Amino acid sequence: MKIRNNIALSDSGFIFDPSTGDSFSLNPIGLEILRMLKSGKDKSFILTYMVDTYQTDMETAEKDYDDFMGMLTQFHLLQEK
Repeated sequence: MKIRNNIALSDSGFIFDPSTGDSFSLNPIGLEILRMLKSGKDKSFILTYMVDTYQTDMETAEKDYDDFMGMLTQFHLLQEK
């Protein structure tokens, strides 16, 4: 999965979907993940980064990642590869 091309992302974590007019706010970690997704990083890379950067365990990182991806899917911000 990757972020739809038309999704705008600000440096402060503000997301704008021009096709619907919807906007969302991300916390700093969500912003990091979204930037990595936009740059083409895969789940494995992102999880390893999160574990190394935030001293969490892989199980927690994977659960949080999956929850975040579920929210992105729910708000129609992802597209199939």
